[in-house]
Amino acid sequence: MTTWTPICNIEDIPVLGSRRVARDTGLDVAVFRNDTDDIFALLDRCPHKGGPLSQGIVFGTSVACPLHNWNINLRDGQAQAPDAGCTPRFEVKLDAGVVYLKADELLGLATDLTRPVAGPVSRKPSHV
Repeated sequence: MTTWTPICNIEDIPVLGSRRVARDTGLDVAVFRNDTDDIFALLDRCPHKGGPLSQGIVFGTSVACPLHNWNINLRDGQAQAPDAGCTPRFEVKLDAGVVYLKADELLGLATDLTRPVAGPVSRKPSHV
């Protein structure tokens, strides 16, 4: 039997926006709402450079990554051509205005993935 975790009410997600769901392990999950009140959930990480998809612009059934404008399909997490890559998708259920995610996916799906970290480059001195 599938166990579902209540996340929020649909009204808590802005139209053409998202809401982040924190997890104890792994990256957050981004829950999106489009202009027809369809709800989608993806790992909050673009497959390109790890940008936070929750900060992207939702249009139709896609989200544009805020870093490099890659378009990610909200239904399956696939980058749209000419780009290639995929971010994990989470199963969503909407019941009586409440948004639910699968409990086992929240606990275990893509918990090993991390966001790239930018920082200073260390270089060997030229005289060595």
